Amino acid sequence: MRRRLPVVIALLVVVLALAAAPIAPRIAIGVYQRLRGRATVEQRLAQYGPAARERLRPHFERAGVPYPPARVVLLGVKDEKTLHVFAAAPGGELRRITSYPILAASGGPGPKLRRGDRQVPEGVYRVESLNPNSLYHLSLRLNYPNEFDRAMAAADGRTDLGGDIMIHGSTGSVGCLAMGDPASEDLFVLAAETGLENITVVLAPSDPRATEAFQSPPNAPSWLPTLHAAIREAAANLPR
Repeated sequence: MRRRLPVVIALLVVVLALAAAPIAPRIAIGVYQRLRGRATVEQRLAQYGPAARERLRPHFERAGVPYPPARVVLLGVKDEKTLHVFAAAPGGELRRITSYPILAASGGPGPKLRRGDRQVPEGVYRVESLNPNSLYHLSLRLNYPNEFDRAMAAADGRTDLGGDIMIHGSTGSVGCLAMGDPASEDLFVLAAETGLENITVVLAPSDPRATEAFQSPPNAPSWLPTLHAAIREAAANLPR
């Protein structure tokens, strides 16, 4: 009986959450899954890899890029609510693979400055880790705050920058990119099989390939043009 008690409690949490906010059931299910046991990245690849590769395959074939690719660039465009995927063969140029709609992303133009500001960051990031047991199905954790974020915060006198910025499943988010579950499976599998060290994530207020000037928020920090220049440089070789 004692061994079954955590599962019984978790089931009660799920039932209670069904009457709460729309995002609460997924949180409760996540608690239930955690109590029942944690999966590894390899187990998630076995579970979701076949379907994700089948969805990705025609896009890579059309682009003429072998799978898994040698490197990947993800371009998140905030005003379009779109995540574009680019990939390259060993020694090859980046080619557009596909694009996914961002189903939820809070905030507006401008970088993330502090915890609780509900902003999606802007800048050039890497995927720090994969979470196979995310409350939001599967997730890719970004290295926000990165070195630039921390340096600008020190210059401004800001201390609590926040964190836990993810590209994840589900359809609700505060400061992260919610992609829906199938897209999160594709991105999780692609990231795992490409290698995290071979992935760059560019988060921009608008598409740097299509606009000459980014929109700046009111009271924008003085260093924002430097950040915008870094975003443009990181996206310079991305095909239109």
